[in-house]
Amino acid sequence: MSQGSQGAIGPAQPAEGGAYTEAVVGQIVRLNPLLDYNNQVDRDIDRLVYRGLVTRDSRGLPQPDLAEGWSVSADGTLYTVTLRDDARWQDGEPVTSDDVIYTFSQFQDPDYPGPADLVQMWQGINLIRLDDRTVQFQLPEAYAPFLDYLATGLLPDHLLRGAQIEDLIDHPFNAEPVGTGPFKFERFLLLDGRIDGVGLVAFDDFYLGRPFLDRVEFHTYAVPEEALAAYDAGEVQGIATVDPELFPEILPNPDLNQHSAQLARAGVVFLNLQDPEKTFLATKEVRQALMLAINRQHLIDEALDGQGIIAAGPILPGTWAAADGLEPVPFDPSQAAFLLDSEEWVLPTGATPGSAEYVRSKEGTPLAFSLKYGDDPITTKIAEALKQSWAAIGVQVDLDPVDPVELLTEGLEARDYEALLTEIDYGPYPDPDPYPFWHDTQIEGGQNYSGFDDRNSSIWLERARTTPDFGKRAEYYRSFQHRFRDQIPALFLYHPVYNYAIDSSVQGVSVGPLFDPGDRLSSITDWFLVARRADSSN
Repeated sequence: MSQGSQGAIGPAQPAEGGAYTEAVVGQIVRLNPLLDYNNQVDRDIDRLVYRGLVTRDSRGLPQPDLAEGWSVSADGTLYTVTLRDDARWQDGEPVTSDDVIYTFSQFQDPDYPGPADLVQMWQGINLIRLDDRTVQFQLPEAYAPFLDYLATGLLPDHLLRGAQIEDLIDHPFNAEPVGTGPFKFERFLLLDGRIDGVGLVAFDDFYLGRPFLDRVEFHTYAVPEEALAAYDAGEVQGIATVDPELFPEILPNPDLNQHSAQLARAGVVFLNLQDPEKTFLATKEVRQALMLAINRQHLIDEALDGQGIIAAGPILPGTWAAADGLEPVPFDPSQAAFLLDSEEWVLPTGATPGSAEYVRSKEGTPLAFSLKYGDDPITTKIAEALKQSWAAIGVQVDLDPVDPVELLTEGLEARDYEALLTEIDYGPYPDPDPYPFWHDTQIEGGQNYSGFDDRNSSIWLERARTTPDFGKRAEYYRSFQHRFRDQIPALFLYHPVYNYAIDSSVQGVSVGPLFDPGDRLSSITDWFLVARRADSSN
């Protein structure tokens, strides 16, 4: 630069302006955060319109949102939450304690149509209004995951006062929502008289700062192929869900950036440790052998088109509760065979791998069991791969496909299975709280479907559930995870991967763990289409 130069042009800086359009698969039903639990499209839109008292960081730890902060009593039963003083509804009204009381009281209504355990939890909680900005939640007993439940988007009391949950289901408010989020509802997009999408505009008075984008539109499509066609036609800039079968068309496109993130789900084989006939499932070494025999990377590659991460246990990797350095059980069929040999499960003389006779037995009992699973194409592939893996070490498995709808009620809940393949969905609450699945009090009538009866694990889960100190909770969960890896009461296989795609013209996009697919939009206030050059002159 010459001595007389006055400055230089710096890197591009985001500026306000532009519209982002995204293709979503499904339909818009009602825009209400209390009623969007079974509709992903509604949840995606609500993510931008509404905000909760609490949000979470990339590791799943609760962070203040509409709440300025909170305190927890020493016994973990009283949560005192203070609201921000700068939060406004999109109609200009201030956010107050009345909005908090109104929103969470709806969960206490026996007619709430959502999960029954959610209603049961909220019915035991007292909601106390201290002043315009302070609310207390009085719990009947300590429950450390409670903060997660405060992430629900708030509803405006001043617009809905008097409306009960049964009124909200078909309330006009759901078609003209008012929230506190970075984007506010403008209008539904119509095609041939039906709702084809929704248009949102930036909320200038959003308490965390106006987003760079002026506008966001969601366009609905029936199938993923239509969403991709809409991108190719220049109708949208993003595709909310990219199925593996679309990879050949999307990956070669230099203008379309594909983003991937781990989902808060896990593929798992539950083993019935209390089955009166297959008593060998209660033997740790047998369960260890079953896990060692599974080539999980091959399973992910073949059945999930590579869209999965090998699971190390019952707690999501990358979260605050995951034990550092805990490696997944390796694929080691030789070690699996050694363990079965040591437990005196012998192969018949002369039997060759792959033959029908290649089945171990002990005192006349064959090492054989049935595997129940939901009868859909992907799960069937996984089940068949498991059968082959176990046959290679002399374990006979009979496949038992059932209607996926019946898998929970007639399989897990009825304890009518020997082994059962399914997926656990950890969303929408990222707190791990493995208590329901593995605590010994949940064996009869609870969700401890495997019948895992281990006092050490139960003690750690009790302590982690009742202390509000996240550091101590992480220590208890670390002990539990190492114990689980040793005992292997269930076989954790993989965590599925979620894929979405955004045009390269959209900048500022960041990727993190997804506790819900709508979390792909968590950083949308930082996305931008318009940039200006910064003057770097001195």
